[in-house]
Amino acid sequence: MSKSPARQTLRSTLWLYLSLIAFSLVWLLLDQIGVLRPLENLSVNARFKVRGALPTPLKLVYVDIDTASLTDLGNFPWDRAIFKEVCEMLVEHGKVKAIGIDVVFSSAGVPNLTDLTRFEAGQTAFGQFLFNQPPVVLASSYASGFQVAPDGSTVLRVMPLVNDPSPSRHRPEVPEWPLGQMIFTPPLVGLIDTLDGDTRRVPIYTVAEDRSYYHISLELARIYYGVKPDGIRVGSEKIELVRPDGSIAQTVPLINSQMVDINWFSPWIDAGNPRFPIVGIYGVAQALKSDNPEERKMGADAFAEFAEDFRDAIVLIGPVDPLMQDLAPTPFDRTPAPKVGVHGNMVKTIVSGRFLKSPPNWALPLITIGLTAVVVGLSLASEGRRSTQLRTAAAALLVGYVGLSFAAFSWFDWVLPMVAPLGAAFSAAFVGGAAQLVLAQKQKSRIKGLFGAYLAPSLVSQMVDSGQEPKLGGVEEEITAYFSDIQSFSTFSEVLSPHQLVELMNEYLTACTDIVQAEGGTLDKYIGDAVVAMYGAPLALPGHAHRACVAALRVDKRCGELRDKWRSEIPQKNWPDLVTRMRTRVGLNSGRAVVGNMGSASRFSYTMMGDTVNLAARMESGAKSWGVYTMCADPTRVACQAIDGGEVVFRSLGRIVVKGRKTAVPIHELVCLKADVTDRTLEAIAIFEAGLELFYQQDWDGALAKFEASAALEPRQPDPSIGVESNPSRVYQRIVAELRAAPPGPGWNGAYVMREK
Repeated sequence: MSKSPARQTLRSTLWLYLSLIAFSLVWLLLDQIGVLRPLENLSVNARFKVRGALPTPLKLVYVDIDTASLTDLGNFPWDRAIFKEVCEMLVEHGKVKAIGIDVVFSSAGVPNLTDLTRFEAGQTAFGQFLFNQPPVVLASSYASGFQVAPDGSTVLRVMPLVNDPSPSRHRPEVPEWPLGQMIFTPPLVGLIDTLDGDTRRVPIYTVAEDRSYYHISLELARIYYGVKPDGIRVGSEKIELVRPDGSIAQTVPLINSQMVDINWFSPWIDAGNPRFPIVGIYGVAQALKSDNPEERKMGADAFAEFAEDFRDAIVLIGPVDPLMQDLAPTPFDRTPAPKVGVHGNMVKTIVSGRFLKSPPNWALPLITIGLTAVVVGLSLASEGRRSTQLRTAAAALLVGYVGLSFAAFSWFDWVLPMVAPLGAAFSAAFVGGAAQLVLAQKQKSRIKGLFGAYLAPSLVSQMVDSGQEPKLGGVEEEITAYFSDIQSFSTFSEVLSPHQLVELMNEYLTACTDIVQAEGGTLDKYIGDAVVAMYGAPLALPGHAHRACVAALRVDKRCGELRDKWRSEIPQKNWPDLVTRMRTRVGLNSGRAVVGNMGSASRFSYTMMGDTVNLAARMESGAKSWGVYTMCADPTRVACQAIDGGEVVFRSLGRIVVKGRKTAVPIHELVCLKADVTDRTLEAIAIFEAGLELFYQQDWDGALAKFEASAALEPRQPDPSIGVESNPSRVYQRIVAELRAAPPGPGWNGAYVMREK
């Protein structure tokens, strides 16, 4: 007896439906073995970014072991008396609640080059400070690699897992943290490990051979709540922080009896993460303990500026310099951020009580199978007039689940699974639609996916040769600092091939360096496309400001010649139009600066530093805001004109307050060399500076008329085709318009406050 077509169709549809539901099982298997974890992490990252930053639930301050601190205090390991001074000041003067130090103080980190006598003295001082049990939590870690076991064998240090059914009895269970024999009593320590080195999940505690160790964030939260060390109660599903009076300060839910997911409150760079360099705190601490009353007063005044930032705060001291390699991506930061932020966000998670919650294990199969079944059922109902509406409903269901996942995360901190349910439902519906098309049309096309590959451009290494045996040391000299940079250089990396970029930069840097050195300058360094140089060191150079100004204008002129050359080479070398619009900005400043071989005993270079150097860098970066390409501070103009008052044509651009400073600085454009100036340019400068005088007098209408007149005569008119974006006359037209609309208050001195570096 043959089966009816209706029954055959029903049976085929049923088998197809059941086979498509099996897709959910495949996706569940992929999720179980961890294949989908990277994609799920990306979906969680998206939810963090859509939710945005959260208000910080407590006062938490980062003290950075940053580049400036390493430059001033030297490479690691530091004298541990530094940490003692910093912690002592923050506890006694700053009135902080607790300090966490994200540095493992282990003898394994002390190189042979260290002065052990001084090192041990500093260690002893730190140990004596810790003897009184201040609210300072040191770092302990299982992530430091191999360790020598008591029997002399080398074994890998692995964190003990609470749910590990068969832990190795021969591995070292104790994390690395001891300071050595100088510690008279065990200090307070906290784990800094994360699960698999990621920034999402931390083991909040572990049970070692000697005792239980708690994560540094839990120890800091405990101190914050006033809970004693014995007030931490660990259960199989939660940890309770119990105050001395028996009340529960906070309950921390556990994942797998040991783990806690971090609820990231913000990106690393955020207003909710106040930060201070440790070198500044250390300097204030030394000043406060100085025998010199004036230094103590200076230290007290400096401390008063940020004392309120630290009062009742939790402080985290940790490395942020990239060379220390303690970085990792976060849900907010694609670029690796300092991992000390893990501990800060974990503290915020505990104190706020906003713990990330996930459905129980049985919910994932239920959600995946259920969503797949409904979506497949709706999408395969292709016969009849309602097929389009049902397929639209299936798509809306998928979109709705995505929206629900984002809303549940933003409002209730629930992390609903996305990849497995959506992947199973979408792939099942897609394959089901393709299979149904084969059954209906008795044809099927094989669909092949295309996979693209992305090649990151290689970075060009820079080599610096030294002609004599270098040694550490620096002296204060009168110099002119020179900074140059290519306008919008990041765009060049996007449109040029690696070969073209290297060829272009080699030719450009060669031309710039030749001019800088021809005028007596000393090359400091290349920073990507930037050229940093100094005039007046290491050998005294009479008229160094004048020479630097001439070099800056020669570089500007030479870049024009290079643009013409590259334009002529377009047919042969296929240069993009962007190359023919390349322009360079140069910033100069003259004054006293520290120059010499600086760094550590094993790694240093001849360089310059100081306020004079910083202001020169601001001249280069700030030139864009004023529509010019060569800009200097007033000391450079005065020194240059003292040598030859007419060779370099200057234009006053007014007075500005650069970011990071409070005092107004007169600035000037280096227009051109006298040999290249035209009557039209001189007229433009004269009208512009007349407008500037009216500007200082707050004669807005008169100033605007002058700036409009000078704008028509400007030697550089805005033209995207040649890379010119603006000029000083146009910039001041905008500034005058702003001030006319909102006049400045009494005491205005005409200075313009820069909002960017």
